[in-house]
Amino acid sequence: MKIIFMGTPEFAVVSLAHLIKNNFKVVAVITAPDRPAGRGQKIRYSAIKEYSLTKGLKILQPTSLKDENFIAKLKELNADLQVVVAFRMLPKIVWDMPRYGTINLHASILPQYRGAAPINWAIINGEKQTGVTTFFINEKIDTGNIIEQQKVEITAQETAGTLHDKLMNTGAKLLQTSIESIKNNNYKNINQKNLLSAHKILHKAPKIFKDDCKIDWNNDIKIIDCFIRGMSPYPTAWTILHDKKTDKKYKTKLFDSEVIVENHKFDCGTIITDNKKSFKIAAKNGYIKINTIQVQGKKKLSIKDFLNGFNAKKIFFK
Repeated sequence: MKIIFMGTPEFAVVSLAHLIKNNFKVVAVITAPDRPAGRGQKIRYSAIKEYSLTKGLKILQPTSLKDENFIAKLKELNADLQVVVAFRMLPKIVWDMPRYGTINLHASILPQYRGAAPINWAIINGEKQTGVTTFFINEKIDTGNIIEQQKVEITAQETAGTLHDKLMNTGAKLLQTSIESIKNNNYKNINQKNLLSAHKILHKAPKIFKDDCKIDWNNDIKIIDCFIRGMSPYPTAWTILHDKKTDKKYKTKLFDSEVIVENHKFDCGTIITDNKKSFKIAAKNGYIKINTIQVQGKKKLSIKDFLNGFNAKKIFFK
């Protein structure tokens, strides 16, 4: 079976590496064009391109997926199946080309959490379980017929980063079994419409923008905790640190948190600290303990290191 693999970030690399390791015939890899990045604006390859170069794989990097030359190259490759992991939305002329179709690996148990950020939203919404799904791509995003699914537990201290890695590895294995089942013509082909009645609420997973990441300290501590962990390490929950002494304000990122259930009379956003290693923020029904912080223009620091250089008794969040 000749396979074309499409993907861009690290999440996709593990799936591609798993296919190569297990001797699947990947005839080409399609990934994003090279782009300048960082302060020096140096050209940076995608994670998939970096890996593909080490394996000598054929690489295509179209700017437009509807480009005539690109479409012609796809036809020449004559793939039996296309596999998509963390890539762009495909036009029909692309996904409908192979004889077995095009399949996608998605980081949720569909039909829940359709969209660009399923890992983040599962934690933000306080889910105890999520997973990965393989499905056939069709005209609409994340709505095609399901091939296989694998559930994964979400722990109490899970962050988007740790869950990303769990789903990345689980997904790579599921993708392999899905491809084998397609090759052997013994795969499930479940219409997602048949699953909708089992879900009272259908959660979406839209792309998260910077303005969406601001913490509301008036929320319950459990909501804030899920929000911070669901944004960590990327795109990262943030708040405004107000230095009362200088009256300066700094955008501040918070990376991981813990809940302390306790009655108090502090205003929400008030910082309680011993200025040595203890650092917690008052919110509804308790406190949020912060372990890692990054003040605008500064390095990411543990709370202990942060307190070494900052008089936290004279600041608060808002």
